[in-house]
Amino acid sequence: MIRKTVLNVKEALDGIEDGMTFMLGGFGLCGIPENAISEMVRLGVKNITCISNNAGVDDFGLGLLLKKRQIKKMISSYVGENAEFERQMLAGELQVELTPQGTLAEKCRAAQAGFPAFYTPAGYGTEVAEGKETREFNGKMYVLEAAFKADFALIKAWKGDEAGNLIFKGTARNFNPCMCGAAKITVAEVEELVPAGHLDPNQIHVPGIFVQRIFQGKQYEKRIEQRTVRSRANAG
Repeated sequence: MIRKTVLNVKEALDGIEDGMTFMLGGFGLCGIPENAISEMVRLGVKNITCISNNAGVDDFGLGLLLKKRQIKKMISSYVGENAEFERQMLAGELQVELTPQGTLAEKCRAAQAGFPAFYTPAGYGTEVAEGKETREFNGKMYVLEAAFKADFALIKAWKGDEAGNLIFKGTARNFNPCMCGAAKITVAEVEELVPAGHLDPNQIHVPGIFVQRIFQGKQYEKRIEQRTVRSRANAG
């Protein structure tokens, strides 16, 4: 059995350099690789491109990298909840490539499966299709989208074993599975790391063949972007 475990996040991110492209799992602040992002902030890696559904919030998630001006380009489907992101984008300090959410997921899956590109109807006739090849299939127009190319995929899972097999919990699964194996190196941080053979094979969401490095994360905050509750007066 090949063991994929590394001691800590520092070892897991060994080899990252300025100018690299990173995929980061998560939807909002749900299921984001908190430890990996914190380590990137500590390392001060800069001029990077980040592929992620969104850019966190001002003081958490990818927002921490934006605050330090470490991100050169964001490829996302949603950019709300982050005032600093908006400021940098409008000031021309940050390159932004907006991608339909389903297309973003499929560009990850295409890279994971080894497909160079695929056709999708999403975005045809809009700015999304500008400069891209289009083609008609059965009377409907499609846009040719290229698969992503990334140096690292940074993943957050609930449980994992020494062989890199992963289990996600609830909606924290989101973009994480389709980013596994979609980059040159996939790093998975997990809340619970167990010996190989301790996970039920029928419950595994991503097999270890898609993961190169795995470590047990620490001190997860699991923040909520916007907490909305009823007042006590209306609770009844």
